[in-house]
Formats: sequence, structure tokens, C-alpha cells
Amino acid sequence: MRTGVLFNLFAGIALAHAAADGGAVHPFVKYKQLAAGVDTTPATTTAAPTPTRPVLECFQVAEPVLTPSGVTRRDSSQVPALVAADQIPIEAAAASGSVSSSCSVVLMVHTFANSYGFPYVGNYTPPKCDFDHVVINFTTLVQGRQYDRTGVMYLGDNEVWRTSTAEPTSYGIRWEWLKDMTAFTALWKQPQTLIFDLENIVDSTYTGLLNTTLTATFFKAPSSQTKPKAASKYPPADLIIPISQRLGAAGKPSQFVYPGQPANYTVTDFPRNANRAVFTVDVKGQGNEEFWWSNVPQSAAHAFDATYGEYPGYSPFREVQVLIDGRLAGVSWPFPVIYTGGIVPQLNRPIVGVQAFDIAEHEIDVSPFLPLLCDGKAHTFAIKILGLVDDGKPSAAAALSATTDDEWYVSGKVFVWLDDAGSVTTGTMDVISTLPPTISLSQRLTQNATGTNESIEYNLAVSRTLAIASYVKTQKTKGTVKWTQSLSYSNIGGVSAYGNNNLNTFSISGADAATGPSTNYATSYAYPLFANSTATVLPEGNLTLWAQVDQGFRSVVSGDAVFPTGLEGFVALGLVPSAASIQGASVDTWRNGTAMYYRPGDNSYSTGYGQTDQVFSFGGVTPSNRVSELYYRNVSVFNDTITADHVELAGEKITG
Repeated sequence: MRTGVLFNLFAGIALAHAAADGGAVHPFVKYKQLAAGVDTTPATTTAAPTPTRPVLECFQVAEPVLTPSGVTRRDSSQVPALVAADQIPIEAAAASGSVSSSCSVVLMVHTFANSYGFPYVGNYTPPKCDFDHVVINFTTLVQGRQYDRTGVMYLGDNEVWRTSTAEPTSYGIRWEWLKDMTAFTALWKQPQTLIFDLENIVDSTYTGLLNTTLTATFFKAPSSQTKPKAASKYPPADLIIPISQRLGAAGKPSQFVYPGQPANYTVTDFPRNANRAVFTVDVKGQGNEEFWWSNVPQSAAHAFDATYGEYPGYSPFREVQVLIDGRLAGVSWPFPVIYTGGIVPQLNRPIVGVQAFDIAEHEIDVSPFLPLLCDGKAHTFAIKILGLVDDGKPSAAAALSATTDDEWYVSGKVFVWLDDAGSVTTGTMDVISTLPPTISLSQRLTQNATGTNESIEYNLAVSRTLAIASYVKTQKTKGTVKWTQSLSYSNIGGVSAYGNNNLNTFSISGADAATGPSTNYATSYAYPLFANSTATVLPEGNLTLWAQVDQGFRSVVSGDAVFPTGLEGFVALGLVPSAASIQGASVDTWRNGTAMYYRPGDNSYSTGYGQTDQVFSFGGVTPSNRVSELYYRNVSVFNDTITADHVELAGEKITG
């Protein structure tokens, strides 16, 4: 694994709720809206585009996926192997009655215009071809001026994918994203209502129409004799239970909008023959919660009322909690996704931010709760998102809040594996250790000579451990089943220039593990982030934005993961070392960028630049914790142009 490469990043997302009621608004949101008043194409000026200028290909750097063509890159600016011309409508594939090695079908061709409250709704029928793998391809073309938008795909009441769009140029941008959807095989095997919710607004200012195509390829993966220890013993789940509003039958999105809506659902028919259950949670901050990682302590939310206005609060810390019948079952400390329209938009073309096209879900093994869940009674699953409240003192007393600001898009699922019909899982709940997190907060507010608040500095550290263990007896196994988590957080940050400038040195690290008679899953992760931004608005309205952001993502996953680890293609094609030499999958990426944006008060033109570099490494982890690198990319861009691009696949040079 190649490490130690510095990275930076910038982004932002979603048309924020611009406090019509005079409430809080984050500077990143405020200045994104100001910048969106004119074309933000990264160039020396925004002169009329040349009609023959080619559409810009955008991409997210990521590991390849397994397709019928083999290990297929999904982070390329070139057209991937799966193209719409090779695909037929899903109805035709289902009616043909033929069984082939693979079948690629069109799920959706749709233009999203004024689509708030109007998702795409279609009927999915399983194809007749035999398959054990599913990969989707989402292709989008947009031209003009538009915000970044949130897209959510549902099969019935289950959210299966959450994404966001890239902000366009006047001459157009295009991107494709390939995603392995094999974890949802139980849904793909049954007819479904397909709902794709992509909220967009088109008017005289925001002209970008989102022209989309969604396809799916169903296929049987080739067998391999080199299957490593890292591969899960479990096939995809037998049953997937949505923890959502369950509005699919009405053709509506099923996510909760939190905290306005409580994010809970009572399951009355949890299967009594379950032998394993994993809860996955998907959250996305909107409005004042989009940049939660740079919010201020709650006691400082009004510190800059006289010069800037109210600031988003509840601290720059968030905890997502999963509860079963009111008992804490696990937590997720979110990855701080930075979307394509925020801070300084020029940082995000053509490379978008980490997870901008594919927002990851966190896995929480709730198998220790099976003695409770399998008792034949109704059980309530709940998702809560909490920040912190504090007393405002320099060495502040802080505690978890009861809520956050507006708002979060939230949903969950329970992946369930079943024993034979008629069997009943029993056991006893033994150990539940879920003490509140340890919190340390210090802060200092400074004033100028006239007593006006000028800046605030804070140092926040949070840590938490969690352990849940039960004795579980299933049809085939019995013994102790345990779920543990250990997490730490730090953020040394501040706000200066009377509320306009932000600085954050942020870090989350954690380790989760599930153990039992037939289960072994472990993951470790780290989310470092450094963000430094300034914003200046002169009395005549001239706006200048500047930012530098460094962001990384590191994870190691081994054992019985619900979602693909990225090793699937390398395993199927025999590109990994021998079975005894690989026990996990590793992702390590660093991204660095700087950008500037300027426009005068009369909106007559804009100017700016953006420079981004990203290094990405994916590999298999050996028993000695060494990484055997399988995919590597080192790419640099300046404005809209790729200036360097080096790619290696299984040790062989592909480009650069």
C-alpha cells in the first residue's frame, strides 16, 4: 500500500433551506447560493462557451467492480464496458424466456426537471437469465446551471442506493457510476416497484435538466479456486426488512426527514427462524446539517449575530444511533462527505469528492438481539442522530443533544439470514455495555477593541466503546454472539473574520467487530479531514472565496460483510494470491485541492481556478497485515483538465 500522500478536497451539496425565517445558515451554504447566481465554470472568465467544446467527463476515484467483462473500472473518464446500446428493456428480457450467461436491461431513461415530489416510478420484473451478481450503471448528462442534487434509488420500500449529482458547466458534463448491487439479490429476484427520487428545480436561473439512464446487468460470476479468507461465508441475505416510511406502494420515496419525522418503524413479523441479522443505516445531512463537521458549539450559535447572523450549532460532532425497543444496538459516526457544489465548486470537476457518487452505509450486526427479535412479538427499530449541547464555559460541560438542526435524510434496513421454516431461534441477552461517550470540549471567544465577537476557537474530543453479547441458539449453531465498537473523534477548529472564515482539523477513527459460532466480521476505518476556507463580500457585492481541503478515507474489512468489499472481481478471475494469503480488503485514499472563485457585485462575469490531486490504493490484506496492492490510481487535475493520470491494475500499468 502506498501511503503518506497528502490530499485536499472541497465540495458541498443540496439547495439549502436558506432561512426564510431568519434562522441559522452555514457560510458554505450561504456563499454557494451567492456563487450559483452566475456560471461557475472554472476558467479565467465566463465568456460564452465554444459550441464545439466537448462535454466534460466527471468521475469518482474508486476500486473496480466485477462485471461480465471482468474487473471493470468505474472511475474512468472513458465509457465503461457496460453501455446502453448493448442493453434491452427489462420487459423484453423478462418475456424472452431465454437463459444466457448474462443479461443487461434498461431500468430507467428519464429527464428530471421540476422533480421535487415527482420521482420516477417504474415496474421491475426479474429477468429470465440465471444470475448471482447484479451491477447497475447510472449515466447522467446535464448542461447549464444547476445545484448538486440528491438521488435515492428504491426497490419497493427499501432504499438501495444514495447518490448526488455533479454541478454542470454551460457546455455540459457527463458521468457514469457502476455499483455492485448483489447484496440486494433477495429483492432483485422478486417483482418490485422501482422508485428513483432525484430532486431538481428548473427555472430561468437554474437551467440544468438531469438526463439519466439506469441499467442493470445480471450475471453468474465465474468460479475460482483461490477464494481468500476475506470472502464471506454467507450468500446474500434471504430477507431484507425496510426501516422506512414504507411508501413504495404509493410510488413515493420512503426515507425519513429527520428530526421533523421520527425515524422509526415497528416490525410485527420478524422471522423467528433468523440465524443472523445486520442493520445498515444510510444518512445524509441537508441544509444546516450538510456541513455538520464545521458547525459551532451550541452555546456559540449566536456569537456572530451582530456581524454574520445565527450559526448552525449542536457542535461539529454527530452520532447516528440504532435502537431496538429503545435499547442502543450500535452507532455510526458519519463520514463527512463533501459534495460537488460546496465551499469552492471548482475543486470538484472533473474529480468529485470521496463518496459523492456513492454514499456508503454503515453495517451494525444486531445478531445479539436475536433472542429478543425472534420471540414472535412486535419490535421497534429506531434511528436517531444527535449532536452535542454545552454550557458555554471555557472548559465546557458537554453532553449528547436530544436532536440536531434541520435536516437529515434517513433510512435503514435489516438484512436477515434464515434457517429452515419452522425452526425457532432462542437464547438470552447477556451483556449490554453502552455507556454514554466521553466528551471533552474547550472553547475561547475573542472580541475586537469595541467588544464585537471576532472569532471562536474550540477543541473537541469524543470517544465511545460499546459491547453487546448474547447466548444464541439457532437451528445449526449455539454459543455467544458479540458486537463491539470502539470509536474516537477529534476536531480542533474555529470561526474567524466575524463569522466568515472556517478552519477545521478533524478526525474519526473506529473499529467494529462481530463474532459468533458461525460469524466473523471486522472493520477498521479512519476519516481525516483538514479544511481552511475564507470568504469576503465587499460592500458593493464583490465576492471572493478561497479554500484548501485535505481529506482521506482508510478502511480495512474482513469476514462476513453484507456489502461487496471490492475483492469480488479479483477473486473470481484468480488475480488475488493464494487462499491462505488474503484475509481482508483495504482502501486508502488521499485527496488534496485548492481553489479560488471571484465575481463582482453586478454578476457580469466570474473567474477562478481549481487544482485537485488524488491518490487511491486498493488491495488485499495478508495475515501479517501487509497489503497486496490490486488497484492504484494517482490523478491530478487543473480546472477541467486532467494533467496526470497513472493507473495500475494487479501490478500492470494501464495508463500514465
